Amino acid sequence: MAEHGLPPTEPRAAQASPARAARRDIDRRIANLAIPALGALVAEPLFLTVDTALVGHLGAAPLAGLAIASAILQTAVGLMVFLAYSTTPLVARRRGAGDTRGAVQAGIDGLWLALAIGVVVAAAIWAACRPVVAAFGADGETSAQAAVYLGISCLGIPAMLIVFAASGLLRGLHDTKTPLAVAAAGFTANALLNWLFIYGLGWGIAGSAWGTVLAQWGMVLAYLAVIGRHARRSGASPLPRRDGLGRVGRTGGWLFVRTLGLRAALLATVFVATAHGTIATAGYQVMFMLFGVAAFALDALAIAAQALVGDALGARDAARARLVVRRTILWGFVSGGGLGAAFAIASPVVGHVFTDDPAVLAILPPALLVLGLSLPLGAYVFVLDGVLMGAGDARYLAWTSLVNLAAYLPALWALTAFARSDAAALVGLTLGFSVVFMAARALTLGLRARTERWMVLGV
Repeated sequence: MAEHGLPPTEPRAAQASPARAARRDIDRRIANLAIPALGALVAEPLFLTVDTALVGHLGAAPLAGLAIASAILQTAVGLMVFLAYSTTPLVARRRGAGDTRGAVQAGIDGLWLALAIGVVVAAAIWAACRPVVAAFGADGETSAQAAVYLGISCLGIPAMLIVFAASGLLRGLHDTKTPLAVAAAGFTANALLNWLFIYGLGWGIAGSAWGTVLAQWGMVLAYLAVIGRHARRSGASPLPRRDGLGRVGRTGGWLFVRTLGLRAALLATVFVATAHGTIATAGYQVMFMLFGVAAFALDALAIAAQALVGDALGARDAARARLVVRRTILWGFVSGGGLGAAFAIASPVVGHVFTDDPAVLAILPPALLVLGLSLPLGAYVFVLDGVLMGAGDARYLAWTSLVNLAAYLPALWALTAFARSDAAALVGLTLGFSVVFMAARALTLGLRARTERWMVLGV
């Protein structure tokens, strides 16, 4: 090469340049999807953050009641998160294949399914509200507070599920900016209404529930206006199709099982917390609420992975799908490390945002330090979860979620059964969920991602 006047390193640089360009392109696509998705996702747990901060200053019993009610509510609603997770890859694959009308129609089918499921779930929880709360074994005042919050919140369950499906549709179309705008407006309305109803009108914990319900239905109206425009432009029908409902239902059925395993782990953790008393339960509520904020923030990369992997597989581009996996894992470790450091630094003081109770404040710092150190592991889990969802590998996710649950439950018992203080119990809960459970998930997801079995090309 030198006799032609080219430096000897030119061929290597020429070969590396396309690879660098491909990485830059994928990084740009990840950022364009993940950054707006980050805002939208963080807004969702911030609803609970606002509730926790405002209710927490009413006392330990309302805060513990909120922990129980929100655990039940998030378990029921979280089991239906497949409405987003199944819709996004279906829409993204059709977009990748060039079928915009089919992509939008798949999302509309998901909206109708969300409405039907939401009405059924809301009615069931409302009817069983008090017995379910009583099953946690909390004291009378805490149980009464939980029942009030849960009973009112049932009215918002259909709205929450429609929001899941609507955001899944738009993410599959590679639009994460609209969910960000809707979530920001919903969060603002939720904060203002909660403050007005709790303190302005003196409704207590009931005011928190009413404020959140109204904000959620406002978000639904905003989503429907945007999706209606997509339907008109693409020629998609506003009515559901039988085969479309079946497709979403089949994929969603496996993701329902996957989510059932995750929610069972969360519910078991709450049961163990309540067994250690009101202070440990209140501390768990603050800790898990902060974990939720971090998880949703890191899940922005998982959403980018879902959309980009689904799009690449729909376009039959396996190499691009693999590159998406590598780059999202890298950025997951970077983001998880940064968030973890922030949590560790703030661990001595962040509890004051959520409660004035000195006993609760005393037990929070060690648990929050453990949580911060575990977040890079969590980021790896969230990213690979998104990759396999985007690929439609729902059956594998379902079965391994049950395996992970079986590994977690004995570890949770071992870490908390012999705790002799509220602080030790809370550290044990945090170690169990954010380290042991996440490590089990990392193992099962990582083994699958190393194979080619999840790479099914085409629509």
